[in-house]
Amino acid sequence: MAKYQYKAKDWSGKVVKGELELATEKSVIESLRANGLVPLEVEIKNENIIIELWRKVSGRISGKMISNFTRQLATMMTAGLPMTDALALLKNQQESGSSLYIILEKILADVRGGMSLGGSMEKYMNIFGEAYVASVSAGEEAGVLEEILSKLATNLENENEFQGKVKGAMIYPTIVIIGMLAVMVVMMIFVIPKLTSLYADFGTAKMPAITQGLMTVSNWMAKLWFLFPILFVAPPIILKIGAKNAVFNLKKDKFILRLPIMGKLSQTTIMASTCRTLSMLLTAGIPLVEALRIVGTVSGNEVYKNAYNDIAQKVQKGFGISVSFENTNVFPVIVTQMVATGEATGRLDEVLLKVASYFSVEAEQSVAALTAAIEPLIMVVLGIGVGFLVVAVVMPIYNLTSSF
Repeated sequence: MAKYQYKAKDWSGKVVKGELELATEKSVIESLRANGLVPLEVEIKNENIIIELWRKVSGRISGKMISNFTRQLATMMTAGLPMTDALALLKNQQESGSSLYIILEKILADVRGGMSLGGSMEKYMNIFGEAYVASVSAGEEAGVLEEILSKLATNLENENEFQGKVKGAMIYPTIVIIGMLAVMVVMMIFVIPKLTSLYADFGTAKMPAITQGLMTVSNWMAKLWFLFPILFVAPPIILKIGAKNAVFNLKKDKFILRLPIMGKLSQTTIMASTCRTLSMLLTAGIPLVEALRIVGTVSGNEVYKNAYNDIAQKVQKGFGISVSFENTNVFPVIVTQMVATGEATGRLDEVLLKVASYFSVEAEQSVAALTAAIEPLIMVVLGIGVGFLVVAVVMPIYNLTSSF
């Protein structure tokens, strides 16, 4: 298939521009006419490779953009605006040629062609997410799309708000740590070697062990400085390659969950996100087994993915959901207790939403604890490092002067 640019007029005489990806120019014209448009110009689009590459790099669609789009679409549809008109308005609000503009343009063309909104969004599962697309499709089938979109928007807004708090809390420690590493590298590669040549003039004066150790490390770093970029590049590459291996992911995620403070933060964050998503999927009318599998996929952690898949299999075999949760040995006691309450009352979606709120508060407290722990720890490490350098540098001079 090829991309075609078109210019057409709608029923009110307004000129409409856009793109369609179809096999032939004739197919584009037929599609435009089927959507009530009068074709004026249709031509194949020649993509500039450099422009296309820059668009992919700079045109990343953030979670906040999806959240805003969802909230606006829900508001417009609740107000009684037809879906096609709402999508057209939202598309025109985006910067022409941006990634979101192009995606909304294609979704609008699909919807005008008779495809459902959820069916069109399936093509962009990597952008919207499996839970999002499944909820939209279920909402369309049940005739409650406006309500589902509103809950999706609230869910996305809560997640974006929490992620913003985490990022904000980590800005100060990250800047300090990067500054410490930069100063250390400069000292070890440029400053200490100068002192080494100075101490060589001391003749037979014996250097303290701490100074000799510092000089040895400095010489090693000065000779192998070109390897330092690898220390920053290698971990992301290893993680990216390892992400394709389930065993690697499982070991990595287990290790993260065992970390003293970060492990607790990861657990509470995952619990808040998955419980909220599961509640939303059940509200949308998606069957429990399918909802559990979707939540496992979007959990972002192999430990919880396996746990949710195991629960789905047990529920499919006829086991109770509360018993299935309890037997995984992954979820906290409060989760199994609340799930049992929801199962008994028939209000599992509402109970899960309350569980999500509880863990959201826990996650925020974990972030506060992490920030409070990191700041003094950084100061202690910085003080020890400065003290070590001062002692290692000053002690030889002190020994030399005291020998006279």
